Amino acid sequence: MDPSASGASGLRVYRQVFAVPGARGFIAASMIGRLPMATLSLSIVLLVTHVTDSYATAGAIASGGALCYALVVPRLGYLIDRFGQRPVLRPLAVGFGAAGTLFVLAAQLDAPVWALFAAGAAFGALMPPLSALVRARWSHLAGRDPSGTLLTTSYSFESVADEMIFVVGPLLVTGLVLIHPVWGVATVTVFGVLGSLLLAAQRGTEPPVLPVRGTGARAMAVPGLRLMCGVYVCTAAMFAGWEVSTLAFIEEFGSPWQVGAVMATYALGSAVGGLWYGAREWSMPLDRRFLLAIAAVVLGVGPLWAMPGVGWLWTYSFFSGLLIAPTIIAGYSLVRQGVPAESLTEGMAWLSTAVGLGRALGVLAAGLVIEAHGARLGYAFTLACGWGALVIGALGRRLLREFAAPRLDRAA
Repeated sequence: MDPSASGASGLRVYRQVFAVPGARGFIAASMIGRLPMATLSLSIVLLVTHVTDSYATAGAIASGGALCYALVVPRLGYLIDRFGQRPVLRPLAVGFGAAGTLFVLAAQLDAPVWALFAAGAAFGALMPPLSALVRARWSHLAGRDPSGTLLTTSYSFESVADEMIFVVGPLLVTGLVLIHPVWGVATVTVFGVLGSLLLAAQRGTEPPVLPVRGTGARAMAVPGLRLMCGVYVCTAAMFAGWEVSTLAFIEEFGSPWQVGAVMATYALGSAVGGLWYGAREWSMPLDRRFLLAIAAVVLGVGPLWAMPGVGWLWTYSFFSGLLIAPTIIAGYSLVRQGVPAESLTEGMAWLSTAVGLGRALGVLAAGLVIEAHGARLGYAFTLACGWGALVIGALGRRLLREFAAPRLDRAA
């Protein structure tokens, strides 16, 4: 990254995040409710492989849920921008709880595969997009900070919080399914419903509904956002491929308990990278930081196919995860800077759509590759997805610069 960055303030800058009135309440609610973000696909894969003994079927069902989420979430973002978070979150939480219950029943009753597909599609589609909603709250609150540092620090904190969910979540879910296979999906459902209702109750920090300016064009009309979504499809496919390949690699060379441990180590590396990123003052332009972070992540994925065993994979996972959170922080900051304020939630939701689509394609394709050729070729597929993200971003450098420039008063 940028060697001229200053780290004088260090980790002390994160104190201002918790000093914001009302922040602790919605942070706690979102930490509970974001468990599905880290474990919904994993819990589906673990339950379906137990029922069907097929990674291809499990990957297809999980990808179906991710694809439905990708289709639904920008519509949810638009509704939230127009009506507010609370009126949308409460019925969404009820629907998510019902879908998770149906999926568990379908698995327990040995329902046909089509029923698992249908329940999994509803389960994925109705997952509350709490990560985008919390970042929208921070964007609203950052407007009260004349120094402009609150937004960068809060976005960094949120990315670290995301990664800590990815540390704790896989450990929790993989541990619970050792007791009973349905406990993973059941836990994901309960946490998603509870966190969503708690966040909806935090009225004091909820962003106001802003009037639509100009012609009322949707967020996706901004060219830079379309480019960002292309990059995020490939990066999400890369992360999904890593997840499924790691499950298969450990099944072949290790023990079941190591799945959560390796995934948690990977996420821990990302959390450390996010803390480091947010504690520094950057002079490098935001668009260039984004591209360099993607390049570093791709380099980290490169050696995975050649790992000699689970011990090496476990150790390396920490270092390969270091630049994930900085990539996410820079990406959300670009969207916040380039999308009109009245469409911010929709813009962030489109990133979630890109992630959902990428995860759907990644889980499905990786499952097929692993079924036919094994886990090492799954890691090779993962690397190919990373190169796709880097190529798209590099070809669109001019568009990224323009996306980062227009709203300097909102710069991250």
